[in-house]
Amino acid sequence: MKKKDLKHIEKRLLQLRERALKDLGHYDESFSNSSQASEGDLAAYSFHMADQGTDAMEREKAFLFASKEGRYLYHLDEALRRLYRTPAQFAVCEDCGDKISFERMDALPHTTLCIKCKEKEETGDSR
Repeated sequence: MKKKDLKHIEKRLLQLRERALKDLGHYDESFSNSSQASEGDLAAYSFHMADQGTDAMEREKAFLFASKEGRYLYHLDEALRRLYRTPAQFAVCEDCGDKISFERMDALPHTTLCIKCKEKEETGDSR
């Protein structure tokens, strides 16, 4: 991959990482706000059981979204490590060793598989 293309991918990875960190910060705020509300610090009355169930469901949903965002951030960080450590091998498929197209890297800069290998992985085809 050309140096110009690698710089572009690096910039995309850093932008995506910044957005993921911002989203994780949002989830952190919602966790702290919901924990205060669930402890009754913000309410002058006791919750109805249905309200408590809704709050528990919302906390669980926020936790799942934050967990998914954390995994996404991990993949972005791993892609940046690969890019900085071995830039010559960065856009090379882990499975077959072919080059990953710039278009695929631009769309999904943390990918480690070319489109053919990813299709094989998703379909379970071992040809």
